[in-house]
Amino acid sequence: MERTWGRRWSVVMKRSSPLFGQAAFGAVGSPFALLLFFLLLLSPRLILAESGTIPPHAVVLQYHHFGSGNPADASVSEAEFEAHLDYLLEHKFEVWPLTEVISRLRGEGEIPDRVVALTVDDPSSTIYSVAYPHLKRRGMVMTVFVNTFAVDYGDGSSLTWEQMREMQQAGFTFANHGRSHSHLPQRLQGEDELQWRERVTIDIERAQKRLESELGTAPKLFSYPYGEYDLPLLELVESLGYVAFGQHSGAIGRQSNFYALPRYPLSGDYANLEAVADKLLTLPLPVESEHPQSPLLERGELRPKLELLLGKGEYRADAIVCYVSGEGKTLLQVEGARLTVQARHSLPVGRSRYNCTVRHNRFNRYFWYSHPWVREADSEAESSPKQGS
Repeated sequence: MERTWGRRWSVVMKRSSPLFGQAAFGAVGSPFALLLFFLLLLSPRLILAESGTIPPHAVVLQYHHFGSGNPADASVSEAEFEAHLDYLLEHKFEVWPLTEVISRLRGEGEIPDRVVALTVDDPSSTIYSVAYPHLKRRGMVMTVFVNTFAVDYGDGSSLTWEQMREMQQAGFTFANHGRSHSHLPQRLQGEDELQWRERVTIDIERAQKRLESELGTAPKLFSYPYGEYDLPLLELVESLGYVAFGQHSGAIGRQSNFYALPRYPLSGDYANLEAVADKLLTLPLPVESEHPQSPLLERGELRPKLELLLGKGEYRADAIVCYVSGEGKTLLQVEGARLTVQARHSLPVGRSRYNCTVRHNRFNRYFWYSHPWVREADSEAESSPKQGS
């Protein structure tokens, strides 16, 4: 099944605007014209936002645990996290609440270049003990996706409701990560589609009600546990009124699928500051539609073919390069606005991605698109390596 979504991004301020017309510049060499010229030279961010060469977008970062004593592949050290925050400040990035980012991208409100939102999956106690003091000191906020069962009945390694209320007063947002943190696309043995839908709806809605009960309010934002979803789950989440996030990478824009939005995971090897710096400047590759939309592979499907219909933008389709997790560059075919990607080798059991990038025609920045895949074991002999939440 193929779906389309979103709409083409529009120019924030068109060339017909007085900013670019004779009314603004007047006679050549006038004092006002010269002043405006030098202001524009000193404000590249303004030029990018208003000339339309950079589409409205934001970059969302995803964390799990902070500091030592946690699984390395799901953690960022305190020093690394501080370095990320300092880099954002030093390079003039704005950290916005995730709710505001979504509101601007779904509506007509303007959004400048270099907007970032910070998120965490799972209510780890290290959010309060490690991350919160550094964020508060810098006046930054974060959205935490909470699986509520861990808070109510966990082993003490999760945030408490009292800590969440304190952070909420400082501008933090707490959103829905389900109640049970289970693999929601999986059907239980003997479970039909209607029973699955009812069970998952209860899991999501109980978590939402718990958040609202303890915190007074909770936005309709949802993070898929383990970043896993299939088309029926995506459609269910949409019907419940949520904007949803996965764990595949990329920037988000007005053409993005708001029921499977990407984020950049920053844990383990991916917390390297040099790699983070490059990702912060990425742009969403305009994609009108993708097939298949679901990441879940059929049994025996080992080298899935991804077909994309590309939208217009400041890039060359024939310059796109695509990569497969653990494989490097992969096979792709471009025919006009249609791009077909396929792995050279069988995907491993568990989660993997196809990532496609291409350089902006005018600036040293890259458009980015990621499609996640989930391959279940074809037999009991196969097992999936343990992966983060």
